[in-house]
Amino acid sequence: MAAQQELHNPALRVLEEALGVGLGDAGDAADGVAAEGAYYLEQVTITEASEDDYEYEEIPDDNFSIPEGEEDLAKAIQMVQEQATDTQILEQKTVLPSRHAIPEAVEDFLCNFLIKMGMTRTLDCFQSEWYELIQKGVTELRAVGNVPDVYTQIMFLENENKKLKKDLKHYKQAADKAREDLLKTQKERDFHRMHHKRIVQEKNKLINDLKGLKLHYASYEPTIRVLHEKHHTLLKEKMLTSLERDRALGQISELQGTLKNMELGHSYCVPEIKVAHNCEKGNTSEGPTQKGLREAREQNKRKTKMKDNTKDSEFPVHIQPNPNLYLCKENLCPAKFDYKLNNIFRLHELPVSCVAVHPHKDILISCGEDRLWKVVSLPKGNVLLTGFGHTDWLSDCCFHPSGNKLATSSGDTTVKLWDLCKGDCILTFEGHSHAVWSCSWHSCGNFVASSSLDTTSKIWDVNSERCRCTLYGHTDSVNSIEFFPFSNTLLTGSADKSLSVWDARTGKCEQSLYGHMHSVNDATFSPSGHMIASCDACGVTKLWDFRKLLPVVSIDIGPSPGNEVNFDLSGRVLAQASDNGVIHLLDLKSGQIHKLMGHEGEAHTVVFSPDGESLFSGGSDGTVRTWS
Repeated sequence: MAAQQELHNPALRVLEEALGVGLGDAGDAADGVAAEGAYYLEQVTITEASEDDYEYEEIPDDNFSIPEGEEDLAKAIQMVQEQATDTQILEQKTVLPSRHAIPEAVEDFLCNFLIKMGMTRTLDCFQSEWYELIQKGVTELRAVGNVPDVYTQIMFLENENKKLKKDLKHYKQAADKAREDLLKTQKERDFHRMHHKRIVQEKNKLINDLKGLKLHYASYEPTIRVLHEKHHTLLKEKMLTSLERDRALGQISELQGTLKNMELGHSYCVPEIKVAHNCEKGNTSEGPTQKGLREAREQNKRKTKMKDNTKDSEFPVHIQPNPNLYLCKENLCPAKFDYKLNNIFRLHELPVSCVAVHPHKDILISCGEDRLWKVVSLPKGNVLLTGFGHTDWLSDCCFHPSGNKLATSSGDTTVKLWDLCKGDCILTFEGHSHAVWSCSWHSCGNFVASSSLDTTSKIWDVNSERCRCTLYGHTDSVNSIEFFPFSNTLLTGSADKSLSVWDARTGKCEQSLYGHMHSVNDATFSPSGHMIASCDACGVTKLWDFRKLLPVVSIDIGPSPGNEVNFDLSGRVLAQASDNGVIHLLDLKSGQIHKLMGHEGEAHTVVFSPDGESLFSGGSDGTVRTWS
């Protein structure tokens, strides 16, 4: 028992000295024995002997050697670094067992402890002495046993403590970064708050400035009103002067015709009478040579002009009065609003863009985005004729005053004239650079007007087959065009939110009407010609007095866009086709609005029959619907 205690105590003593803690009862017993004397494993007497008595074997040191010479210095440094790296790897791979793991031997525990503390020389001494005793078999140091669990737990707690300290350091860094971000966010909040206050101050200042401007404008408004009245008075005088001039020109042309008839058979020509203010030169002397050259030049110019314009049509001077002006109120049918859906004609595969009713016969024409126009008989809806020729969608169509011809406009930038008896295209007008939105016949049947996406409108001469005039003035797409009934006046509606009145003979804009806040989609005259109706892309419909060129009333049926407006024969009912599929009927006398529901999609076009008994509408579903 004493021998076994002597074998156990040295290892435990080394363990306690390394950790500075006791082992319970085994430690108390070791302290008691230590009081009696020194501990030793084997008593060995070392005697001095000469070097000749014993021959030592030379053992090469493979683990570490210091190279000789300066050229091996780098290699030595590399070996030292590799040893340090190995030590770090051993420290990293040292894993302490848990409470339920396999117990650790005493020598392994001591080796791990010395490696962890970096005591390499002590480790070498310990290993040399430890394994030397085991190999000699002097004592069985393996019987010392396992290290008590408390030491392994201490090592485990130390490692966990280091890990927690490391995590705490990282958390502190994250907290510092979060604090910096918070300060930065607070500074940005304060900056935006000050910016908001400054914007509020500027807004209040602008509001005060606007109030001042409104007051300033109100002070000038009476003067502007007086100027407007003067302008309209002068415009009326100008129109009256133009009518008197046209009347005088008509009388002169009649007199000239009479003179020509009277002078038949004579060789000389009746001199042409011109009503114009010619600027005559002063009393400058002109030689016979210069006079002959001037007369020859003028004669050549007259011949060239007559040659170029032999086929040009003349705008009528004496136009028959509008027959709708003489319609008595007693002869007019009462305004109707109780239209009901009567029939549905499925004519096109794509949306219907326009519907036109023949002025004398029970037929209508529908144009679609499938590049076709169709002649449909009423009331059964049989297709009598189909027109092919356009290479893109059709946008509008219009009957010739006689009803025998048709004009169509298309997205292929052309306007085509058709013979309805044969269904053939008889003429194609090319000149617009973008899609053509609308077309309209003159009441004399010799001119066709068209409006285009290229911001221009054109007047085409059917006889000379050329463009007689191009109307410039709008700054955006010209969406609609229409001749004033039995006159040379044109009305256009544009996406620049304005309406314009043009003189077709000169191509000049006589008046512009402003009031819409959105793109004007369509504009039309009432049958009597006293009123203009227009609708825009926000569903607002406006009525204008054409005699005074002033707005009368504005009706908001939005927010769905209004695509087309048309009057009935009496001029007391206005129909509007809306993008929400509803046909709105406006009672211009009472101001009431009636709705016709029936389209499955958008309603693109609407038109009354000549007798006012029926209503026709076309929509995006490719159908034409009749209401009666």
